[in-house]
Amino acid sequence: MLKVLIGHSEDPDSLCAVEEVLQQCQKDLMDMAPNAGILFAAIDFEHAVILEEISRVFPGLELIGCTTDGEMSSKMGFQQDSLVLLLFCSDTVEIHAGVGTSASCNPIAAAKQAVQQASEKFSTPIKLCIALPASYTEGGATTDGELLLKGLELAFSSPVPVIGGTAGDQYRFKTTYQFFGNQVLTDSLPILTFGGNVIFSHAISCGWRPLGRKSMITKAKGNILYEVEGMTAVEFYQGYLGNRLPTAENPLAVYLRDNEYYYMRVPNSCNDDGSINFLANIPEQASVRVTDSSRDEIIAASLNSFKTALQNYPGNKLDAVLIFSCCCRRWLLGTRAKEEYQLIKNALPYEAPICGFYTYGEFAPLEPQGATYFHQETFITLLLGTQ
Repeated sequence: MLKVLIGHSEDPDSLCAVEEVLQQCQKDLMDMAPNAGILFAAIDFEHAVILEEISRVFPGLELIGCTTDGEMSSKMGFQQDSLVLLLFCSDTVEIHAGVGTSASCNPIAAAKQAVQQASEKFSTPIKLCIALPASYTEGGATTDGELLLKGLELAFSSPVPVIGGTAGDQYRFKTTYQFFGNQVLTDSLPILTFGGNVIFSHAISCGWRPLGRKSMITKAKGNILYEVEGMTAVEFYQGYLGNRLPTAENPLAVYLRDNEYYYMRVPNSCNDDGSINFLANIPEQASVRVTDSSRDEIIAASLNSFKTALQNYPGNKLDAVLIFSCCCRRWLLGTRAKEEYQLIKNALPYEAPICGFYTYGEFAPLEPQGATYFHQETFITLLLGTQ
């Protein structure tokens, strides 16, 4: 058995918002006690007040969470400046939390710390990990999503899919916050791990169409793309865009090995030498293509992600739908951002709780049984249930 409950409030007062959220959850709980939870919160709330109240009502709750760039739930649909609490109740699914610190300067050690803390509570193998790490930290430092994933891969004793996204701060790009128990943290990696008789499926979709042929990156370092097949990065882009400089509307598709699977990288700014700064690392020698899209295609990708996850779901009944979408998608969609959530709600074969947030970067495998990658401008669906 797995029961999932949601509370959602748009009250701007932190104490009023958390009281409303808790009242909604307690009404649906009846005589059950929650094992674990996830909290998504807008950046301007008093997060310590919120966590203190949740801890008072549910002492010992295995809770993680983060600040966001927008929140979604089956209680209130798409919102900004709101508070969402997701609670898990089960007597057959093990759910335990862990956290790693100093994620920006030592991501491998942070991942190891988080996994060790969660793993020591398990009596069964860990099957799934939800990760909600920092993106921007105090002092302007940023975390490396790829290295955090590498650390998690090394820390788990067997392959475990990692789903989730990095915390947001509503396009301020200064400091994001993460939650663990009753603690408000920065520069951390909170994880929620699942074992026992949990079943799940996941899928990704972006909605951008690759243009032209694949081309090889001939010079890159970190998040800076210098050359593609001898051309400067700007020249390569302008072969498709004309005189227009690249923006988030034309991310780069980075291909995995020799197949058709790819993840997205978003251009951020151009330099005088013709290089381009991206919002995440660009691997040298990778095959890439410039992409294009329309708002209709971007929105349709959310439905495609959900339908693919549903097709791959190994059970007969969904207990929860978790969704993670990129802040760049929300920015590009503008007033149509709410349609991403609405499409999924309308496609559900029956009522089930839906919860998610807009991230600064997403985590999910590219293939159903493949390794986890760090994505951008991508919509990720995670379906949860029990055998």
